[in-house]
Amino acid sequence: MAVSIRLSRGGSKKRPYYRIVVADARAPRDGQFIEKIGTYNPLLAKDDANRIVLNGDRAKHWLSVGAQPTDRVARFLDAAGLRERAARNNPNKGQPGDKAKERLEEQAKKAEEAAEAAKAAEEAAAAAKAEAEAAAAAPAPEPEVVAEEAPAGEASEA
Repeated sequence: MAVSIRLSRGGSKKRPYYRIVVADARAPRDGQFIEKIGTYNPLLAKDDANRIVLNGDRAKHWLSVGAQPTDRVARFLDAAGLRERAARNNPNKGQPGDKAKERLEEQAKKAEEAAEAAKAAEEAAAAAKAEAEAAAAAPAPEPEVVAEEAPAGEASEA
């Protein structure tokens, strides 16, 4: 018979309270159990002494005869110093999903295009400024003075 050390839920709706029990692995979560070895009240502060109450001697006994704790109970046992729990490592947990990666790539492309457009506009403005400076520095051609001739039938008064 496979025996596990797990949590059995009690308490009312939205007010959980758990018993730490030793039960047959095939039994329902809140059903029949072999022995109650502690309690867990998640509503209490993390530093409260009554948040996790565990009978260490009985937990050691059940671990010695092969009972397998669930992950949460293994954390409690590790905190109590009864059983070493290996830390888990999931290097992909913090990675964004495929859609988020696509959005980031699109944003990078838009930013790159905007940077190129800004650079081109800056170069065009610099060229226009240089052209204006060159035009201002060159001597302006003097306008030709053209004498107007008097129309033929009128005498000029002198």
